[in-house]
Amino acid sequence: MKKTFVFFAIIANVAACAQAGKNGIDVKEVQRIESTLASDEMKGRRVGTPEMDKAASFIADEFKKAGLVPVSGNGFLQEFFMVRPKFVSIKGEVNDQELDPKNIIAVTLEAELKVDEKSGYAIEYVTAGQDLRARSSEIMKAQKNTVAFFDTSFAKSFSRLVNYKRAGFKSATSANVIFVLGNYQPATFKFKAEHTLEQIRFANVVGMLPGKTKKDEFVVFSGHYDHLGIGKPVGTDSIFNGANDDAAGTTAVITLASYFKKLNNNERTIIFAAFTAEEVGGFGSQYFSRQLEPAKVMAMFNIEMIGTESKWGKNSAYITGYEKTNMGDILQKNLQGTAFTFHPDPYTTQNLFYRSDNATLARLGVPAHTISTSKMDDEPNYHKVSDEVSTLDLENMAQIIKAIAESSRSIISGKDTPSRVKPEDLN
Repeated sequence: MKKTFVFFAIIANVAACAQAGKNGIDVKEVQRIESTLASDEMKGRRVGTPEMDKAASFIADEFKKAGLVPVSGNGFLQEFFMVRPKFVSIKGEVNDQELDPKNIIAVTLEAELKVDEKSGYAIEYVTAGQDLRARSSEIMKAQKNTVAFFDTSFAKSFSRLVNYKRAGFKSATSANVIFVLGNYQPATFKFKAEHTLEQIRFANVVGMLPGKTKKDEFVVFSGHYDHLGIGKPVGTDSIFNGANDDAAGTTAVITLASYFKKLNNNERTIIFAAFTAEEVGGFGSQYFSRQLEPAKVMAMFNIEMIGTESKWGKNSAYITGYEKTNMGDILQKNLQGTAFTFHPDPYTTQNLFYRSDNATLARLGVPAHTISTSKMDDEPNYHKVSDEVSTLDLENMAQIIKAIAESSRSIISGKDTPSRVKPEDLN
């Protein structure tokens, strides 16, 4: 009986793999797409460059050839704009005492910001012994106009808070936050910050396959197509090609689009997204997530760096945040009888669940996970000019993409729905 079961399991696995190859997931197709995205002609796909636009056009053409449907009025390009403030000047006083400008940081998208004790701003205190990063992050996430005073024990690390002065979505109503270094009990205060504002255009590439019976239930496959561009030369090479990070993930998204279109049996709507601006703050996935109702997203497969073998060798990958939902168990169940195994993330101290494009939807409760093989403790080409197609195992990469396709089948069909990320599991 056991021998018979094993025999049929092997036959089923061979049939599934043959079907995957027939429908567009084969190593030649993987090599074609990967080699285009990570070519020297793309010059590292840095945001804001002509080559980034070239990469977007290539992905859009692939989506069109696959037979996807655009999700916006601008074809497959999901455009959005952000505002980046450039510092001009800042000054302030507390209790009629003028402050050193070095001890004031204003996080704002306003060209001229004037604040005093009558402006209705919340007051926060970060006291000695508290966690600077955790407290500042808490203040920023509150999305309230705030003046925050930091104990002078943070003098050496206070300047790091300037990292919060990033670009913001043009359509968002971001709060203004002023960080002040000093042990004050403010009865009165005045601050004035001036910036010039630069508008920046970004574009995700997004297409979909409408579901047959569950059109309002979405399953997302995603990866980011931006990388670092051109940097400091190493020998004669200055192009950070980003073959593994993350042309590999984008290649997977394109091949999966072709695969599922040819199958033509998805009950749920499948959305395929290539995100921009992951390397500079995850802005592409953040904007994308704002366009969806989280409750309608049944699962998100974010694919990042699958071009090298995992720590377990071939036919394996890991899932970040594995324990936060039962999605990993569903995927593994669908792979029974195959040689492929999904593992929990072995690099939990690196907080990978919150470091990739799955994070925004995960924080909204969506079972959104990243699938990867990258050995984060020993990945020799990570963020280096040596991240070239020649360093990838394209045969193994094709097998990983096939496994992702096969593992998702019961979610695509609507048979299985992964559990949601609980608020208490977001820490």
